[in-house]
Amino acid sequence: MKISDCMTRDVQLARPDMSLHEAAKMMSDCGTGALPVEENDRLAGMVTDRDMAIRGLAKGLGPDAKVREVMSGEIRYCFEDDDADDALQMMGEQQIRRMPVLSREKRLVGIISLGDLSKGERPQRTGEALSGISREGGQHSQTAH
Repeated sequence: MKISDCMTRDVQLARPDMSLHEAAKMMSDCGTGALPVEENDRLAGMVTDRDMAIRGLAKGLGPDAKVREVMSGEIRYCFEDDDADDALQMMGEQQIRRMPVLSREKRLVGIISLGDLSKGERPQRTGEALSGISREGGQHSQTAH
């Protein structure tokens, strides 16, 4: 199965100059813990609720701080024509729960989550990936593809 067969296409986007309050409200409204960050029609990074808590609030930043101050600028992503099992393996190895999905022209076309990938015939593989994500220790890595 290809990523395009199971990804979420309707993705809310944050901007680097958006306040943490605005981004948190957007996450709350759409029921997600992560937003791709877009600048000049390109994927500029990802911001998660964890980024806001650990890189923001824990460091003394307030709700008016900007997304660019806490977002991950180098991110893992996959392509819409990649195999879903390969994405699951990468997510487990990199300890990430969501990845932006790009076209081969490197335009954001969606986002893939463990929940999206758990549908269909791969619940055991999803469990293996979640086990890798949930393991103790190590740095959380969201590095370039």
